[in-house]
Amino acid sequence: MSLFITSLNSGSNGNCYYVGNEHDAILVDAGISCREIERRMARLDLSMSSVKALFISHEHTDHISGAAVLSRKYRLPVYITPSTIRQAKIHIEKSLQQTFIADEAIQIGSLSVTPFVKHHDAIDPFSFMISYNDIKVGVITDIGKVCERVIHYFRQCHACFLETNYDEKMLDEGGYPIFLKQRIRGGKGHISNAQALELFLQHKPAFMSHLLLSHLSKHNNCPELVLELFKKHAENVKVVVASRYQETEVYTITKEINIAPEIPRLSLREENIQMTLFG
Repeated sequence: MSLFITSLNSGSNGNCYYVGNEHDAILVDAGISCREIERRMARLDLSMSSVKALFISHEHTDHISGAAVLSRKYRLPVYITPSTIRQAKIHIEKSLQQTFIADEAIQIGSLSVTPFVKHHDAIDPFSFMISYNDIKVGVITDIGKVCERVIHYFRQCHACFLETNYDEKMLDEGGYPIFLKQRIRGGKGHISNAQALELFLQHKPAFMSHLLLSHLSKHNNCPELVLELFKKHAENVKVVVASRYQETEVYTITKEINIAPEIPRLSLREENIQMTLFG
């Protein structure tokens, strides 16, 4: 048995991630329109009839803009904390509102979804781990720093949507005002390519098969740059950039063990990654 995953969109213009098996699926966030979600799923031969729930990570517009229409049209339960829905100011029918508690698994058909707290400049932000038949997929984006909770869940992932928001040099030299640069890298904004790579080098499990680099900044990152950076260290992990313009293909995630030697757990300094990034 397998899990199937795709990024329907990833970036500050909208985020939506699909995780499911042959019978049940969930969406994490709905930051693009209901119509665009339908179109992209149809192109991938995925059916909305399989989607049993929508999970909302936090209230920022690029994660919620399509949620109300999607929920209303498909009578889709929306798992969202009370603080987040108050801050979001979107109308989800009371009968379709569901909440969750950090680190407590929720059963959605044959899927198990575990929310966990993250650092981000939102009222009550969460990331998610989706499990089925001991296969685990993490949706770990919009994180201000790599904390112990992120490490704990990342170590369990057969596949992961992992934030790689910005290249440090591009952010430093770019045109964003100082306050926005400080917000992005201040511990409650986003993590950089280098921080994400450090997590990957230090904590990638031997059985990880897929890594989808997610939530890239339009102005402070480059898909080719971050893909090249990770591929140097990927070994048997398939690394993909999740686009801000279109859906990825559907990837099949299984429990097959990656038999390649595990990536040495070296620091960025030891690996001289900074030279790669800034040289």
